[in-house]
Amino acid sequence: MSVRIAVRWNAWEAEGMEHCHLLVDAQGAVLTAALSGGQSPAYAAQYMVAADAAFHTREVWVRYVGGPELHVTSDGEGHWRDTTRDEALPALAGCLDVDIAVTPATNMLPIRRLGLAEGESREIEVAYVPPPGEGVGRFLPRKVAQRYTCLGPERYLYEGLSSGFAAEIEVDEHGLVRDYPGVFRRA
Repeated sequence: MSVRIAVRWNAWEAEGMEHCHLLVDAQGAVLTAALSGGQSPAYAAQYMVAADAAFHTREVWVRYVGGPELHVTSDGEGHWRDTTRDEALPALAGCLDVDIAVTPATNMLPIRRLGLAEGESREIEVAYVPPPGEGVGRFLPRKVAQRYTCLGPERYLYEGLSSGFAAEIEVDEHGLVRDYPGVFRRA
């Protein structure tokens, strides 16, 4: 059985919105989306993320309109490659998930992969894709530490351990964010 759904998010306070499609089948999950944001600098972007049946990220493509683009792959065991330059990315060793900064959609991947019970918590390292204008040099993901804690049915505490950011997020039955206070909300 496969699941196909489309969701829209609006930015909480600034201008911005995202239209995202999720396909989940026996092979895994694919997220595709187009979005725009009014943050400084304003941006528009497209992305595609593919995960295997265990929700390990396998492929990530992100393109900021008029800006940087990346295409990376993973073997699902924490070994990553920059497909544009056909180079290994040892700095991402051990990362099983991706976190694209400008979307709430990628929170679904660790939520589904970890399968946390209420009260359970797990620290993970993810391949973080920054927003446009953040960072210098080549546009590539970097490893960051995060923690997810299951607070109850469809409620999680997300903590960016590298940044000090934390938020309680509400998700739907597919693990997609419904409400991300101060950041995103379902349209």
